[in-house]
Amino acid sequence: MDQLAQNSETATAGAHSTWIGSAGAAGTDLRSDTMTTPTASMLAAIQTCTLLDDVFNEDPTTQDLERHCAALTGKQAGLFVLSGTMGNQLALRSLLTQPPHSVLCDHRSHIVKYEAGGVSALTGAHVQTVVPANGVHLTLADIQAAAHLDSDVHTCPTRVISLENTLNGLIMPLAEVKRIAAFAREHGIRLHLDGARLWEVVAAGGGSLSDFAAHFDTVSLCFSKGLGAPIGSVLVGDAGIIKHARWVRKSIGGGLRQSGVVTAAARVAVDETFGTGSTGVGGKLRNTHVLAKDIAEIWTDLGGKLVYPVQTNMLWVDLDDAGCSFERINKLGRQEGLKLFGNRMIVHYQIYENRDFVVPRLERIFKAIMQEKAAAAGSEHQGDKGQTSVYRAQ
Repeated sequence: MDQLAQNSETATAGAHSTWIGSAGAAGTDLRSDTMTTPTASMLAAIQTCTLLDDVFNEDPTTQDLERHCAALTGKQAGLFVLSGTMGNQLALRSLLTQPPHSVLCDHRSHIVKYEAGGVSALTGAHVQTVVPANGVHLTLADIQAAAHLDSDVHTCPTRVISLENTLNGLIMPLAEVKRIAAFAREHGIRLHLDGARLWEVVAAGGGSLSDFAAHFDTVSLCFSKGLGAPIGSVLVGDAGIIKHARWVRKSIGGGLRQSGVVTAAARVAVDETFGTGSTGVGGKLRNTHVLAKDIAEIWTDLGGKLVYPVQTNMLWVDLDDAGCSFERINKLGRQEGLKLFGNRMIVHYQIYENRDFVVPRLERIFKAIMQEKAAAAGSEHQGDKGQTSVYRAQ
């Protein structure tokens, strides 16, 4: 067994410290960028962090992270939160005031599919989902057709538009964001951005953090996905909104005492993995996008199809067309020492740094699938039917 596979196996088993960055268990794990593991420099930052109380808003390490992220996005204030879900929920709870009210969003949005109904539970809001006509991202035309703007007593008025960027690895262009934002302002509608992977939009050249954030009342950004921190997200916005969000955070048990042990690692993740400034100069993310496109090309050169175009570091292979089940590709992955999650693959920085190990094995998996497709020509694969979660048992 080579050293990377050995590191992955022992890290998973807990046999030694996993603060080893690219050599850690996530170096062979394409299931999600949430699998990224923290680095030695993050551990070093934790060892020298401040340990004051963040419920009293007194911890310098946490305050530094919040101020830094606010500055990167051009916002007045930031609030460290335990997860992207918490960031989204605090934002919506702070933007929505008095029912009746509704939140308009893409039908694939994280706030709809992966936050356990939190929007309705915490805000009392109706969630109205929209299917984008272009199949990729919402447009102004989609929003205009779906928004409830009148005062008819039968309707639930649109009070917040929640956008997500990226969504399934797809970029909503800045120009479209500007058009939607202008429409929202015209009609007194607030705007939230689930920007858990906005770092990736920036790395792909879609615009700076501040370019996008300028059009939203609130933006959430995740530290524990592609950036590799062990925990947390940040919510940024105007000072008044963030003050209210801090209050709501406390009410749902999200206040932390000695928060520096997690915010110190998050700061390192922003500086080292995303990079410096609002455009992420010198960060590690750009190469992951190049590699994702290279892997997609291997698949398509073998005759495979893609569910979505590859615009960032996420690719979706069309397994139905290939006659392959999720269970089969996952099994092939295990045989090659890779962890796969059905038809979605995310190339994070640890995968890039271990590409010489990962890419040849993916190519063998792709070839095996296509050989099996050819052998089974004439039979019909039924695919995986019904509404599903990417977090379902694999």
